[in-house]
Amino acid sequence: MEPTNSIRVLIVDDHEVLASSLAKALEAEPDLLAVGVAGTLERAAALIRTTAPDVLLLDHRLPDGDGVAAIGRLRELRPSMAIIVLTASPSEHLMVSAVEAGVSGFLSKTRSLGEVTSAVRAAAVGEAVISPEMLARLLPRLGGSGRVGAAALTDREREILGLIAHGLSNAAIAEQLVVSVNTVRNHVANLLGKLGARSKLEALSIAIREGLLPDR
Repeated sequence: MEPTNSIRVLIVDDHEVLASSLAKALEAEPDLLAVGVAGTLERAAALIRTTAPDVLLLDHRLPDGDGVAAIGRLRELRPSMAIIVLTASPSEHLMVSAVEAGVSGFLSKTRSLGEVTSAVRAAAVGEAVISPEMLARLLPRLGGSGRVGAAALTDREREILGLIAHGLSNAAIAEQLVVSVNTVRNHVANLLGKLGARSKLEALSIAIREGLLPDR
């Protein structure tokens, strides 16, 4: 019987061997559940409706379209779903487009299966799935989508936003600020709500546009 607290993951990749390996790795973990594998965007949309995934592992090159370009349409089917883009060689242009579409992060297809399972768990709890090095390279390219205005953030929210920009997880932020992880999560949820962002990475994009980040 399926554990009620399993993180439900849908894999969207037309490379059958890779997709099968990912599914097996997820199934081997007690808290993860591969709810399906799709080789096309059309099939992905159908499975999102029927399997209600918590995390979507999405290839950006699929036979019937660009995965990144389809993120908005796929997210409409399940707004709470975290999305990780799978890519062999992420370009900065691709990454910026994905961030502005609200993805939780990026995962290279060359990463180990252990790193994949860790990334899924991180995305499921709202973390940004991106290396500090990649984040530092990406931040100067981000500029927000221009579709929402930013409400005033508290000093603490601005401080946490700055720490997110340095690649810190909620746990690392909590340790640095000497507060609980739940307190940090609440602050993150509040600042995402104020910015109209669907992920930490999108929040950074909007914050850069609005000049809300502390000097780094």
